[in-house]
Parts: sequence; structure tokens; C-alpha cells
Amino acid sequence: MTFFVTSVGKGNGADLGGLEGADAHCAALAKAAGAKATNWHAYLSTTLPGGDAGADARSRIGKGPWQNAKGVVVAKSVSDLHSEHNNINKQTALTEKGEGVSGRGDPVNVHDILTARTRTGVSRPPAATRPAATGPRAARGSAIVGHHDLQG
Repeated sequence: MTFFVTSVGKGNGADLGGLEGADAHCAALAKAAGAKATNWHAYLSTTLPGGDAGADARSRIGKGPWQNAKGVVVAKSVSDLHSEHNNINKQTALTEKGEGVSGRGDPVNVHDILTARTRTGVSRPPAATRPAATGPRAARGSAIVGHHDLQG
């Protein structure tokens, strides 16, 4: 297993303790599931306080290939991972325990996953190119999510 969707969050919403905390969370889940790989990176990007791009998921995750908990290859390379030809879908985007994650069409849909990145695996655009956030929520920051089942 070199790829999984986390089965459980850290318990504090999107506050993962930065990339280091997110990586540590992934490593702990993988270890508890018996994974042999020891170097885990959360598929997350960051934006710096001024709104400029920070670390991007694409450059953090290695070259591939990536296999889920059942040994199914979900992507062969970084290019494959970010193409429409990857093998990530509801049936293959498994947790570290090898369990499916409910999505579109299920009684409970939990297909939203925190990514903080664009479809190409890089940080979201600088703040100057996005609409301004206003109101009381603006000061608390924001997060970008994707769908593990690629629906919606």
C-alpha cells in the first residue's frame, strides 16, 4: 500500500498541524494498519500567509506508482495521477484499512476530502486571483476539498 484515503481525521476539523502534522497523521494510520512503507506524505498543498503559493501536493508525493490497500494500482506516475486516466474512483479510493468510503449514491455521502490544491496537484492560485473573502469567516481561513469518487 502506497496510497490511501484516511479513515478518520485528527479530530480538529481542517487543523492538521500543518503539513508535518498531516504527514504524521497519515504515517500513524498507515502503521496501525500494518503498512510496511514508513515515509508518508499527505496529499496537501499550502498557501503562504500573504496568499502566495506554498508547498504543493504534486511535488511532495514522489514519482509513483501508487497502490491502494488491496494492491490495485491507482496511478502509475505523477502525470498519470493528475490525468483523466488515473484509476482513482469510488471502488479504488480505499482507506488504509482497505475499506471503501461512501460517496455519491450512498445513504451517507462523505466523499469530500481535504486537498488544498487544484486538479493538477499544485497550490491554489494566489489570493490576488481569487474572489475576496468577506465577513466573520474570512479571518478564520479557508480550505479546498475534492471528491474521492471524482463525482461532482
